[in-house]
Amino acid sequence: MRVLLCGADGFLGRAIARRLAAAGHQIVRAVHHPRHSGDLKVDYRTDLSPADWTPRLRGIDGVVNAVGILREARPGDFERIHHRTPAALFHACARAGVRRVVQISALGCVEPPPYLSSKHAADAALLKALPEGGGVLRPGLVFGIGGASTRFFLALASLPLHVLPVGAGRVQPVHVEDVATAVLRLLEEPVEPSRVVALPGPRALTYPEWQAAYRRLLGLGPALRLPVPSGVMSLAARLAGGFRRSLLCRETWHMLSRGNVADPAPAVRLLGRALRDPAAFVTANEAPALRLEALALWRRPLLQGMLAAIWLGTALVSAGLYPVSESLALLARFGLEGSPAVTALAGATVLDLGMGVLTLMRPGRRLWLSQLALVAAYTLLVAWRLPEFLLHPFGPILKNLAVAALLIQLLSEEERR
Repeated sequence: MRVLLCGADGFLGRAIARRLAAAGHQIVRAVHHPRHSGDLKVDYRTDLSPADWTPRLRGIDGVVNAVGILREARPGDFERIHHRTPAALFHACARAGVRRVVQISALGCVEPPPYLSSKHAADAALLKALPEGGGVLRPGLVFGIGGASTRFFLALASLPLHVLPVGAGRVQPVHVEDVATAVLRLLEEPVEPSRVVALPGPRALTYPEWQAAYRRLLGLGPALRLPVPSGVMSLAARLAGGFRRSLLCRETWHMLSRGNVADPAPAVRLLGRALRDPAAFVTANEAPALRLEALALWRRPLLQGMLAAIWLGTALVSAGLYPVSESLALLARFGLEGSPAVTALAGATVLDLGMGVLTLMRPGRRLWLSQLALVAAYTLLVAWRLPEFLLHPFGPILKNLAVAALLIQLLSEEERR
């Protein structure tokens, strides 16, 4: 079978392509940025007419639409990318006589947000255009190595403290290979009346159970737990939604709070076997690499944040939180008094402030080397003129060793990037 796969470069598209190719089918990749010979360039923002799709369907036996976005880059993207363009594709299939079409949708909820409502509008368009041969798959939360949401939730699971939103609904994670196999089954089965098949995982998990299950997949022990009221989560989602690349926004929190569950029996019948249980999503050989990746996703921001806090906090202390007269008295030990001492204190304040801002805004190898040199200089100067701080019970100078270790860690990771 020659299959037009829309969204072949995406996470789901890649898994579907592997499964179809393994079954002996020929894949025609429909992608926004062609990279291989034979790729078809498509634009789901502009290919809104059946006439845009008809030429692409010559010699095609089946179509899979695996295009989807979680956040809008431009206003109206959900309507165009999830609904209008797929509807145009499905009408073109009906005209061209392509009778095997699979639409990847998503499990719904009551009062669905635009993400889901636009998906479901395309589902209805397929069922109307193709009374026979159409198949709508509505997977739950899809787990798969390399998936953006999988990386995000594994990173959350790897944190030593789990923030548990009060009121979050249950979810049924489904493995990406089960989704790909379901697509294959719909394409290969005899032409039947078009239908919608829910594709959840085998078990419904509460949010704490879900995070604990993912943590076990990584080979980590139990985490501490912090319940968070739903109102706080709503505010956090609103704030996080201001960042374009954030997976947390008002819509994703809405879907999470409503839950994402369905009866797995229809999916089991379609696959002809049991769905993969979340406890078996990751093999023993895959776990170590996934654990390192999950930890790395939050380790670097944490290190940068702590380092920035040290520099900015030091600047505030030098600017007046610590008595200026006592700061000037310390500088007198270096032979600086009067205007030179005030200038030196102001310069050190500005330098620390700049280091803090650059740590947040312009991190990089040169910055880490500069900060290492500055920490070393501060340490040597204090050891020379203020040796009592080396033996201070709070260890203010000895703690520079931890700062140096932090900088060396950031520097080594920068070199690997």
